[in-house]
Amino acid sequence: MIVVAVALLQSAPRAQQRSVFRSGTELVLVNVVVRDKSGAVVRSLSRDDFTVIEDDKPQTITSFDFEELDAPSPAERNATASATPAQSILSSPGRADADDRSAKASAERPSAKVDMRGRRLIVLFFDLSSMQPEELDRAVKAAHDYVEHKLSDADLIAIASFSTALQVVQDFTADAETLRNAIDGFGANNAAGFDSGLTGDVEDTSDTGNAFTADDTEFNIFNTDRRLDALRTLADQLAGIDQKKSLIYFSSGMSQQGQDNQVQLRRTVDRANRANVSIYAADMRGLQALVPGGDATQGSRRGTSPFSGASTRNQFGSQAASQDTLTTIAEDTGGRAFFDSNTFGQVFDRVVNDTSAYYVLGYSSTNPARDGRFRRIRVRLKRPDLKLEYRSGYYAPRDFAHSTKDDREEQLQDQLASDLSATDLSAYVSTAYFRLADNRYFVPLSVVVPGYQLPITKTTDKNKATIDVLGLVRDEQRRPVGRIRDTVRLSTDAADDIRKKTVQYETGFEMPPGKYRVKVVVRENQDGAFGSYETDIVVPDVKRDAVKLSSVVVGTQLQAGARKNDRNPLVRDGRELVPNVTHVVSAGQHLYFYYEVYEPATPVKLLTSIAFFRGRQRLFETPVVETTQLTAPDRKTAVFQFDVPAASLPPGLYTCQINVIDDSAGTFLFPRIQLYVRR
Repeated sequence: MIVVAVALLQSAPRAQQRSVFRSGTELVLVNVVVRDKSGAVVRSLSRDDFTVIEDDKPQTITSFDFEELDAPSPAERNATASATPAQSILSSPGRADADDRSAKASAERPSAKVDMRGRRLIVLFFDLSSMQPEELDRAVKAAHDYVEHKLSDADLIAIASFSTALQVVQDFTADAETLRNAIDGFGANNAAGFDSGLTGDVEDTSDTGNAFTADDTEFNIFNTDRRLDALRTLADQLAGIDQKKSLIYFSSGMSQQGQDNQVQLRRTVDRANRANVSIYAADMRGLQALVPGGDATQGSRRGTSPFSGASTRNQFGSQAASQDTLTTIAEDTGGRAFFDSNTFGQVFDRVVNDTSAYYVLGYSSTNPARDGRFRRIRVRLKRPDLKLEYRSGYYAPRDFAHSTKDDREEQLQDQLASDLSATDLSAYVSTAYFRLADNRYFVPLSVVVPGYQLPITKTTDKNKATIDVLGLVRDEQRRPVGRIRDTVRLSTDAADDIRKKTVQYETGFEMPPGKYRVKVVVRENQDGAFGSYETDIVVPDVKRDAVKLSSVVVGTQLQAGARKNDRNPLVRDGRELVPNVTHVVSAGQHLYFYYEVYEPATPVKLLTSIAFFRGRQRLFETPVVETTQLTAPDRKTAVFQFDVPAASLPPGLYTCQINVIDDSAGTFLFPRIQLYVRR
């Protein structure tokens, strides 16, 4: 295993192989486990036995250490034990998405170091947003079993959780009673289970006797991104400890829903590696029996899927999707993912096995460039009969402040091309699709940056009160089909107003049906902070659907002055409907809904309405709208627009069901979207 950190190491002299460093030295730390053919850890190697190579260039090993946790010296044990209660290593940031710009920036800087040599550092992370009550009970029992029966003198354990925000429940401690009390706080009622749920299609869902089926997946549209950000924030807090940390992540899977930021996943893995954190993911659903028609806890399945085999395929596909992300964050950080097992103690056994004895190599890279590029590492031994376990490399730091204007343009391009783009500036992207012709669609694209993250004030240089936007859309063959390059100028006179709102950039592309990958990089030009967002776009071929429906776009603002000849269907009568990306609205705003139906049956008779559900209770529904003619005959399209005052809805989380009935064809469709109304 390898973990890399660029850090300021402050260390006291230590006997034998411990090295002394000067404060201010930039180090790359590499953890290496060496095993013989039988799998036993080899403990007798010296610095001279190792060679470290970075990008094919040999490096000088300036520090060498051997961590042996099952037999630390009494002096070390007493020193760490006495120091630990007085130190506060972890703290709750209060927001899992790390909205505070200063908190994000501090994660990039070296933090004060804490010496925890001779200790096995374990963080128990309970993901309350994904686990059902019975799954949380299993996680609590597994944690209790380890504390009660396997807790060793070398162990220091911390406890954290995530529901809607990251919370540090217990800092590192070796006190078993304190740990038991903290674990007991996770009763079954604390589970939320937001990440499990249905897709919104009534086919192959449980028949409960209700026409409406709640879609739990849509209830937390950015949940996966927030969970990844919580892991990243926790890794940043652990970066002050040079020694290896093992984070045991209790959850019931982590599905990438298609709207999630792929860059966030890679960034989380990188931050964990820099902080010397290995993630061990435990799927608390355990061994699952996938019954074709559903098990006894569910109603009978709707549709024909249980009889065609599609139901079983859907179940296996959904289960695999929820495990893929866990596999990635575990294996890429030097940990391991545990699935399909009811023996949950295995994850603790693996942590103990991986941390009992390992070597820590440190070197100062001969490459001084702060270019943010990936640097590949190889570790070699003089003895070829031994097996090494380590990670393959790290990303160099990036320096914006001293770059020229030409360099900054190149940096935008580098960020766009990089797999590990910066996410210090939060950015969100949403898309939709509307048919223009038989094989041509318009895809509006929105880029949103929270205004409070922009360091714009009334005294800011107007030339720096700008945001650069760079983006690229590729098809499945990675061919470019759309590009974005623009600079958004912000008014310094409206700086106070900007901090209370979001900055939104709108553009769009014409493309045929298919699957695409879009990546957008944004940079604010006052401090030079970057944000990036990467996700998939699917433009369906609606001509195969019984009801040919466009995307449903929700907005709270009609922007005047739009071009009349714009191909964007959201532009009508000189006003453009600005999509609300987060679907969070204030009670005093208006909710504008827009969608289109293509090629209805003749004679045209379409019925539509919008219902608002809280759980399974319908709290509000618009009057039914009926149309017998096409709004845009050249596109064979019926256009529907609704204006719903948000004040009609009590504050809270809603599922909006759009009811569309083609009465002449006898077909119908009920797509759903999530919406949150705040006071």
